[in-house]
Amino acid sequence: MCVITPFSVSFGKFQAFRSPSKLIFVKVIFGCNRVKRGRFAALRRPMLVRGPLGVLSATELIFLLLFIALLTWSFAYINTQIPIVQNMNPRQIRRHLNDAIWQKKLRSSGFFMATVGNVCSALLFFPVTRGSSILPLLGLTSDGSIKYHMWIGNLALFFFTAHSATFIIYWALTDDLVEMLKWDKHSVANVPGELAAILGIILWVTVHPGIRRKMFELFFYTHHLYIPFMFFYMLHTGFSFFCMILPGFYLFLVDRYLRFLQSRRKVRLVSARILPCKTVELNFSKSPTLIYTPTSFVSINVPSISSMQWHPFSVTSNCSLEPDVLTVIVKKNGNWSQKLYETLASPSLVDRLEVAIEGPYGPVSADFLRYKTLVMVSGGSGISPITSIIRELIFRKVNIGCPTPRVILICAFKHSEDLTMLDLTLPFNGCSKDISPFHIEIEAFVTRDKVPVTTTNNLVKTIWFKPHPSDEPLSPTLGSHCWFWLGAIISSSFAMFLLIIGLLGRYYIYPKDQNSNKVYSWTVRTSLNALCICVSIFASATTAVVWNKRSYAMEGKRVQTLELASPTNSPNAQFYIANQERESLPEQSITQNTRVHYGSRPNLKKMLLENDGSSTGVLVCGPAQMRHEVAKICASGLADNLHYESISFSS
Repeated sequence: MCVITPFSVSFGKFQAFRSPSKLIFVKVIFGCNRVKRGRFAALRRPMLVRGPLGVLSATELIFLLLFIALLTWSFAYINTQIPIVQNMNPRQIRRHLNDAIWQKKLRSSGFFMATVGNVCSALLFFPVTRGSSILPLLGLTSDGSIKYHMWIGNLALFFFTAHSATFIIYWALTDDLVEMLKWDKHSVANVPGELAAILGIILWVTVHPGIRRKMFELFFYTHHLYIPFMFFYMLHTGFSFFCMILPGFYLFLVDRYLRFLQSRRKVRLVSARILPCKTVELNFSKSPTLIYTPTSFVSINVPSISSMQWHPFSVTSNCSLEPDVLTVIVKKNGNWSQKLYETLASPSLVDRLEVAIEGPYGPVSADFLRYKTLVMVSGGSGISPITSIIRELIFRKVNIGCPTPRVILICAFKHSEDLTMLDLTLPFNGCSKDISPFHIEIEAFVTRDKVPVTTTNNLVKTIWFKPHPSDEPLSPTLGSHCWFWLGAIISSSFAMFLLIIGLLGRYYIYPKDQNSNKVYSWTVRTSLNALCICVSIFASATTAVVWNKRSYAMEGKRVQTLELASPTNSPNAQFYIANQERESLPEQSITQNTRVHYGSRPNLKKMLLENDGSSTGVLVCGPAQMRHEVAKICASGLADNLHYESISFSS
């Protein structure tokens, strides 16, 4: 099994491809034979198509209902088992005993909502821990699990906001608003809770889809407020109450710090292809030991454009066809991508572009190989992840000889010049063998042009960049034995954390409590615990990364030496016609089987229902309206052979 992490990718499924002696093993074990969908195939069929939650399969709907049932049970259990005097100091207990019944119920509701919000927060960070082994066990990708993070986050912020509003109303009705300005050092501190509530409301407002799509930079920067939010929340509740959230948050901190260490390295950008449709294909140097699966994605940062912004893009290359190159497609769609396109397309030659990368992240296996027919529907730049699937199928058909599904690609573009994105389905470095045995049918629709439009600048241009000593090929951060190192980091850092807080409690906190006959400050104790967590994670993770740095440093030098010796990488950046790369290639079936329709949109219902394959997988990547339409057709029951794959693509 091939395991994907943001730090490295273990040897497994794809590693066998590199040795011809293992081809039989690959054919038998990894998808060359058809795999039946099983008795639970109906659970993957879309149940809800339209609505605030988007497309939901039966499995996802069951998990959602179970989560709601868990919250309901938690609320009922807390209401009957937790005494109202919990987390109260003696003065608050005396005041509670004198409260009226409605006041007690109001305070009780506030405590209940805080606890239920804490239950939600305990599950909040698991979906965004990209290096966690929990996601593959549940069949989730780090990208596809984002929606679960959004659902849980909305619930948590709803309960926390309701908790804050309840206590403000209570203090206002009891003429005790002065409580809002108190910071109790030996019990629940109100001021940190109010600061956390303000930060949470800002987070909640800026994640609204309208703001996130139109003002992505605002969403991106304000989302980092989760750091002070969690710190003030910890100061508000105390570390003991926070321990319910600690497991998921601890794994997230380990993952986030390892991603930070990976992002500090500057990746070697070999070349960039500029398409007439204002799209750029970036080709990065990578170590052959870095393995990933189709539909993986990476996060990219270009400091010359923005030192803070990271944007996800689908990986279009295939690590088997292109072992030394990782490719992504960036379409001009926002401020950041527009600046990148203008930088590369400017008349003044760019000889180097500094880039940092996190990833790749992706699914553990390629489920699309189980079908006899594969229908892929894309809109605009949604063709990017589909390109990685096509290249994987090309490799399996040509190099291994595995039977591959019959492939039908239905793609929609706005203008004629966007058709050049179909050229990117071929590998950047070409293919050493004739790929004509691989058969694909492409139905391309140009919606806004009724006739072909010719432009004066319809050629693909390529820029080669100068190598720089500080650049490195993209490599696994923790080496080939990533799971061993990840387990070692988690276990050693947590053991170190327990040891440090034990020593602090025995030789620093306990003597002060004993001598002063007072309870040690909750605020200071919580701050010390938070500091110990950070120090333990930083020490363990940094040690593991430095230990593995020697191996990928040597690999980076070897790759750089090969690049410098290559005659194609001229020391001077230059433009040339990219079509010259393909003159030596045989006539490709991809271009032979493309039909272009102008001035119309694809009739998806007709095209999907007319497909007579016994087992048809339907993958869709594009606008929300297109995804909903395809999901509705597959869920209608009009055709039993259509199986909608709930794979979330980043494009």
